[in-house]
Amino acid sequence: MEDQQAARSDEGAAKVITLCGSTRFAAEFAEVNQRLTLEGCVVISLGMFGLPELPDYDWTVDPADLKGRLGRVHFQKIRMADEVFIVDPGGYVGESTRREIAYAESLGKPVRYLSREA
Repeated sequence: MEDQQAARSDEGAAKVITLCGSTRFAAEFAEVNQRLTLEGCVVISLGMFGLPELPDYDWTVDPADLKGRLGRVHFQKIRMADEVFIVDPGGYVGESTRREIAYAESLGKPVRYLSREA
């Protein structure tokens, strides 16, 4: 019963949790996503774990600034969340994730870390 209560926001709706972390941890993202979903949370994760294979597209010369757009989308996901969960096996937090943590904290969002769970 406590898990169900913990999975609720202040308004009584399911808690919305945005996952952040390095894209190299796709398997860990899947595990955390599944666990939190089974606890009754709405989980917002990364949209992709690598750049898509597009024929004749040179990602090194990206006039559309895909990386910047993806970053802005992820910040929107953080704004939508009740809480942010950092997928950081072994405590690894890269530069992009540090920016996301700082942004979440600036918004007053609680931040939890996989590496700090028992």
